[in-house]
Amino acid sequence: MNKNNYLTKKSVVAFLALICCVLWGSAIPTIKTAYGIMGVASSDAATQVLFAGVRFALAGIMVILFASIRDRKLILPDRNVIMLAPILCLAQTVGQYFFFYIGVANSSGVSGAIITGIGNFILILMSCLIFRMEKMTRKKAIGCMLGFLGIIIINIFGSSSFGGFHLIGEGFLFISQFSYAFSSILIRIFSKKASPVIISGYQFTIGGIILAIIGILMGGSLTGITVKAGILLIYLAMVSAVAYTLWSILLAHNPVSSVAIWGFINPLASVILSALILGEYKQAFNLGSLSALCCVCIGIYIVNMKE
Repeated sequence: MNKNNYLTKKSVVAFLALICCVLWGSAIPTIKTAYGIMGVASSDAATQVLFAGVRFALAGIMVILFASIRDRKLILPDRNVIMLAPILCLAQTVGQYFFFYIGVANSSGVSGAIITGIGNFILILMSCLIFRMEKMTRKKAIGCMLGFLGIIIINIFGSSSFGGFHLIGEGFLFISQFSYAFSSILIRIFSKKASPVIISGYQFTIGGIILAIIGILMGGSLTGITVKAGILLIYLAMVSAVAYTLWSILLAHNPVSSVAIWGFINPLASVILSALILGEYKQAFNLGSLSALCCVCIGIYIVNMKE
């Protein structure tokens, strides 16, 4: 079977996308756990950005090493990668995660998990309405409306359950999702000119270094890192290396909407893991969060079901 055909099978897309979402779903509770171990205050944006930079620089190195081992030679960037990776890193690693890491520190794990689901709806809308990469169908429209309804529900209930909407918390998470959607479109476009795996590796490395420099210039420090925090940092780097590489490959071989819609499993996985790891049971299992998750899951089903 042709490799490209294999990667377009719905069962394969679903399986690989679910792996990505479970890994991504573990990111928010893991980041908050690492912050707690290191004693990083929610107001310490500099250290949060530095932590993110180190994570993504490590992730990029992991991806490049994996590709080099796979091809049995050191993978060096060609002309296309040198031109495209810096553009992608500004939209994804720098643009998305500068706001994401600060937002995570200033919101609950559950509310942050569900808000990040909006990026997938923005991605579908961008793909269909702005970049015209595919057509907007009734199923996609209904799925997006249900997803947005879920986000609205969680923010309405958030006024009492989560402490309301804060610019540097939930607001920064919203901003990060616009960067996520735009960078996913770029991956789809750039993958026609260079390997999505190689681009991911080098854009992570470049973006991670930029974030680390920004964090240091802001006065950040990782002096509070311990062995446990270091293990969590390496795990987070692995999450990025594995999940984003798989996601980039799926985006390169499938319509954006058919991949993006599976991203709504991300908030479901993250809510459950936040409840288990952070002990946010009341926030995870109340009427608002459960209703929001139901809307998201039904939206996924509608977009993927046959006509």
